[in-house]
Amino acid sequence: MAGKLAGKVALITGGNSGIGLATAKLFQAEGANVVITGRRQDAVEAAVKEIGGNTIGIVSDTGNLDDIQVLYEKVKEQYGKIDVLFLNAGVATFEPLAEVDEATFDNMVNVNFKGPFFNVQKALPLLNEGSSVIITTSVADQKGFEATSVYSATKAAVRSLARTLSAELLERKIRFNAIAPGPIDTPIFDKLGVSAEAVQEVKEGFASQIPMKRMGSSDDIAKAALFLASDDSSFIMGIDLTVDGGMAHL
Repeated sequence: MAGKLAGKVALITGGNSGIGLATAKLFQAEGANVVITGRRQDAVEAAVKEIGGNTIGIVSDTGNLDDIQVLYEKVKEQYGKIDVLFLNAGVATFEPLAEVDEATFDNMVNVNFKGPFFNVQKALPLLNEGSSVIITTSVADQKGFEATSVYSATKAAVRSLARTLSAELLERKIRFNAIAPGPIDTPIFDKLGVSAEAVQEVKEGFASQIPMKRMGSSDDIAKAALFLASDDSSFIMGIDLTVDGGMAHL
């Protein structure tokens, strides 16, 4: 039985871990030819082996315009088209307003906003009519959380892209949508630079704020991404699909 993405080419930025990796596995299982990106060669190679199939891994920094250009040149050479573009790569630094420096600001804007914008621009010649573009936003684009001013602003910016680019590319029938995860239990927590006990406290704190009383999983987001990538969502465009256990609405 053919999968929901049989024969399609799906590119996932930040596909070597967490949400991106879970989505790459699901897309591959549903018949897609998957291309993932990541910033570290070893992590990309390990992810390609874990995903299996004919998955391709390309080392690329989504905040670097030269890397973006090379990425799409390689995809063009390999496949000549893109049917699903999942712009998932992102970074998060949570600091009070008074402590944010220019380097932190620039890094989040480059990776979370500039990167997705220019990824779409460079992907345009390869995007098939009727293709699906999905951008990872955050529940932080809907609610105000302390110490997240820059991060939340970048996510609100790409949420806007899902609307404006949907309108701009209507004639090509390219659907732009966003996914807004709530707190998701991913390896990003291991990069906070704090003890395991402190990480556990953070996770428990997040879970207590969610009506369903648990953090989400990468698989929760992957399933939502599959819905938006496939023909199941053929009449949906410009939305910000909230996958947060009720956090933003209850």
